[in-house]
Amino acid sequence: MFKSILTLLAFASLGASSPPNNCVQFSVGAGTGCAWMCNYCATQLGTNNYYFTDGVCTYQTGGCVGNPVAGTMYTCCSA
Repeated sequence: MFKSILTLLAFASLGASSPPNNCVQFSVGAGTGCAWMCNYCATQLGTNNYYFTDGVCTYQTGGCVGNPVAGTMYTCCSA
């Protein structure tokens, strides 16, 4: 998992394409779940008030849940 996080951080900093303002676009490796993705978005955007443009991860009782797919591009934006 550590290798997938390093790959993600390198990929996210390169920016494959330009996401809209106040958004972060990234891809995850196998085994990366929504808890990590939500923490990453909150940290990168500097807020806990954000959303995923495709709804891959959402907050429910108990935390951030969803089913991310390795290699898929995800975008989170501040609300």
